[in-house]
Amino acid sequence: MKKAAGPTLADVARMAGVSTASISRALNDPDKVAKPTRERIEQAIDTLGYTPNFGGRALASNRTNTVGAIIPSMANAMFASGVQAFQEVLDEAGVTLLLATTAYDPDHELRQIKALVAHGAGGLLLIGDTRPRETREFLIKRRVPYVLSWCYRPDPKQLFVGFDNRLAAREATRRVLELGHRNLAMISGLHPGNDRAQDRSDGVVEAVTSFGQGARLHPVVQVSYRLEFGGDAFTRLMAADAPPTAIMCGNDVLAAGAMKRAKEMGIDVPAQVSIVGFDDIGVASVVTPQLATVRVPQIEMGRTAARMLLGRIAGDADLQSVRLPTEFIPRGSLAAPSG
Repeated sequence: MKKAAGPTLADVARMAGVSTASISRALNDPDKVAKPTRERIEQAIDTLGYTPNFGGRALASNRTNTVGAIIPSMANAMFASGVQAFQEVLDEAGVTLLLATTAYDPDHELRQIKALVAHGAGGLLLIGDTRPRETREFLIKRRVPYVLSWCYRPDPKQLFVGFDNRLAAREATRRVLELGHRNLAMISGLHPGNDRAQDRSDGVVEAVTSFGQGARLHPVVQVSYRLEFGGDAFTRLMAADAPPTAIMCGNDVLAAGAMKRAKEMGIDVPAQVSIVGFDDIGVASVVTPQLATVRVPQIEMGRTAARMLLGRIAGDADLQSVRLPTEFIPRGSLAAPSG
């Protein structure tokens, strides 16, 4: 008996009440399709379990020459080295990388995931662990191989190649406290939809809370990852009746923004306030003074994630998550509090 064929593009078109051309446009360029129409198409695709032919063939055979990486932003360098290392390993394997961004928008991430799978991406590199149930269900239902990076969780159901953001931030904060600082502040990235920002803030809070000895933390200031917003947060913190003597920043961009504003305000770093970043991107070593920060293993992480994703696509069932170490890098922006 002949096996029934899977759902076709025409089946989806009939269920959604649109043309096949509209479906192709929704899959290839979803932002150009009206939201109500796109939602009908997506509902029909989910109900029928339809997978575009190219992507379906690639996933069914566990062979593909294309993978996707979806990162939050290309506006700064926090992902640059890791993605470059990721691509280099793929190049060696003859695999092409398709790159997309989300602007930290979970709905946009899901649209990008669907678009990459529709274009034949046989696996995905995703950043972080926080995403809506709809996204998780799509990945499971379509059996899309993926690796999560820039974070780590002891979760056997998912494959991580990353580091413990909370632990790294906690250890960096403890180093600052051990220098004698007791009045600390935190400039964080926005928490919603960003588990890395949340974990780094939590690590700072945990370090200050557990240290005792009069250590206190100003309310955490959350801003977008832009230089000027780091500066604005610095201005706000230093206007307090008892300004902090040390400021922990969620990444080096925010820290560089704070240092720039300190210079504009005539505030000496580190004599009047110490500033600590996170990531150790290029800006950390070119600002004056050089920025104390947490070094993230971007290159090793990117290479390992690529090898793990290729293994997952090939059907390797024995892969285990990898937690990579971070390193605190003391530089000139950090010193013991004066007085």
